[in-house]
Amino acid sequence: MKVSEKLKVINKDIQAAAERAGRNTADINIVAVTKYVSNDRTQEAVDAGLVHLGENRPEGFKEKSETISGDVNWHYIGSLQSRKVKNVINEVDFLHSLDRISLAKEIQKRAEKQVPCFIQVNVSGEEQKHGLSPENTSQFVEELANYDKIKVIGLMTMAPLTEDKEVIRSCFKQLAELRKEIAAKNLQHAPCTELSMGMSNDFTIAIEEGATYIRIGSSLVGE
Repeated sequence: MKVSEKLKVINKDIQAAAERAGRNTADINIVAVTKYVSNDRTQEAVDAGLVHLGENRPEGFKEKSETISGDVNWHYIGSLQSRKVKNVINEVDFLHSLDRISLAKEIQKRAEKQVPCFIQVNVSGEEQKHGLSPENTSQFVEELANYDKIKVIGLMTMAPLTEDKEVIRSCFKQLAELRKEIAAKNLQHAPCTELSMGMSNDFTIAIEEGATYIRIGSSLVGE
């Protein structure tokens, strides 16, 4: 199926979820996760009107960013090794995986401009997932005041892979509450207005709980 056709289906689901939550769809951004698909399929996504693309490997990001034409915002959504920061940080528009001071230091050292970042939070507490614990996130955000190349625009998380919708909803709800707590501090370097959460299998729940960026791969561009 063409990306444009899949996008119509997803937009209907977004509209319905937004209506249930009393939200405006203009506040919800789709990040098309193109890490598993070809350059041609990625270009098809851009031609269908998608302006946010997500990659999770420096090599794949570099190849796509040099190949894809159009007005695109590049999101680096994977865990970023400090030694690879120099390869991507001045090419990406958003980083979704800031979770440690060593990474912040490397961004500060390598970035030529301020980078909009999401703090990755491991709300579910799963060992295999990257991210800060919710308890340590607020202090971490405050420490980032020392790094003027970093702007904390929001928080990011991944819900557990489960059929239990209440477990998923609880995860997103916790992140939304944490975002509010941080935003209420009115930190100049951390407005923390955004929530990056929700993927192909759970983005409607994420929207109901306040997601402003949803990261959709398989159901939009394919595997």
